[in-house]
Amino acid sequence: MTFADLGLSDELLRSVNDSGYTEPTPIQAAAIPSVLMMRDLVAIAQTGTGKTASFVLPMIDILAHGRSRARMPRSLILEPTRELAAQVAENFEKYGANHKLSMALLIGGVSMGDQLAALEKGVDVLIATPGRLMDLFTRGKILLTGCSMLVIDEADRMLDMGFIPDIEEICTKLPKQRQTLLFSATMPPPIKKLTDKFLGNPKTIEVARPATTNTNIAQHVVPVAAARKRDVLRKLLAQDDVRTAIIFCNRKTTVRELNKVLQRARFRSAEIHGDMDQSARIAELERFKQGDVSILVASDVAARGLDVKGVSHVFNFDAPWHPDDYVHRIGRTGRGGATGVAYTLVTPDDAENIANIEKLTGQKIPVLDMGSAPAEEVAEPEAAPVEEAPRRGRRRPSAEAEVAPARERAPRAEREDRPAREERRPRRDREERYEERRDERPARYVQQDAVEDGAWNGPVPAFLNVRIPG
Repeated sequence: MTFADLGLSDELLRSVNDSGYTEPTPIQAAAIPSVLMMRDLVAIAQTGTGKTASFVLPMIDILAHGRSRARMPRSLILEPTRELAAQVAENFEKYGANHKLSMALLIGGVSMGDQLAALEKGVDVLIATPGRLMDLFTRGKILLTGCSMLVIDEADRMLDMGFIPDIEEICTKLPKQRQTLLFSATMPPPIKKLTDKFLGNPKTIEVARPATTNTNIAQHVVPVAAARKRDVLRKLLAQDDVRTAIIFCNRKTTVRELNKVLQRARFRSAEIHGDMDQSARIAELERFKQGDVSILVASDVAARGLDVKGVSHVFNFDAPWHPDDYVHRIGRTGRGGATGVAYTLVTPDDAENIANIEKLTGQKIPVLDMGSAPAEEVAEPEAAPVEEAPRRGRRRPSAEAEVAPARERAPRAEREDRPAREERRPRRDREERYEERRDERPARYVQQDAVEDGAWNGPVPAFLNVRIPG
């Protein structure tokens, strides 16, 4: 099957061909005809299956007919994070090259002046995070009564980040007669309830069992003592077949510290986490995409949806606290039919997390022995030899034991590697696990910054440029 068999226009087929794609993925082949037929759709697909193009391509052809009106976008795409929203905008820029469609991107941390100006003139496609959209709606800057098409992407992550109430409120502001497309890697009960409430007789497409991992990814768990994690990671990174890699950590502080350690070890690495402003995060992602750096150290803010070609390896420096996060993390490799490798460093404290991952995915992850078994860290030290004291029959340590420390200490570098107690104790802290949440809360919870329009201080990527027809 080719893209021409799916009913797409000649202009769109030229754009797809210019992008280097010839055959649709299973999710694209199943979803695109239904979207073109104006059916509501529920698509369950694992990450890396090409689901973004499965709604972007037919949307472009549908929106090619009709005109936009001021402050009334014709279609709306909801994304949980800034990075995912920007990536969808990049896809519209690429595939819509032969169409005269206008687009606006509403995300936190970016100057809104140009985007608000575009909204005033009317846009065909509005891509937004729920918090920023609710903010503008409550300030009367946008009307949703002319929106005939809604896409809810990464619905399970929306649930994790607490956006479902916002999405329900947004749905009530849209026309009842509309087309709604929902995409999710898993289908927990709250998402099922959302589809039953706001989608009309949707077609359900499932290209893989929920929460399965890509069979093109070779997975390994590496047992390691907590103090040896950095050493083992450096050995794995030094392998010849590691070309580009993403390393995931559970905390922002770990991301920063690990990136510094890798840079001191002469690795070309960069970092991305929620404490960075949007321009800096986009700049670091571009450096990674362009090959200026070969290693990206990231928190879970980058776990879902980022589509970087050619990522050969994923390393979980910290075992993820939630099993769904494992699926999305390792999905950064093995994309588009390519093969990939994923390593997860596992300490004794991670046993329950790994068991939950294996239960969710239904598969046993092979163990790779790197000779750094955790038992080394917990072994009891040998008693110091003693010799007879010179007076009163008292016993004291021998001269050799007197020089040695009371117990064997690791070298300094290893002592620095040993994480603090709170680093080893998993805590399901929403602010730590989902750093984006604080930037994307609805306006009723966030005091707007008076200088928000001056927040952007970096180069504007090409995909953020807004084209206004006429």
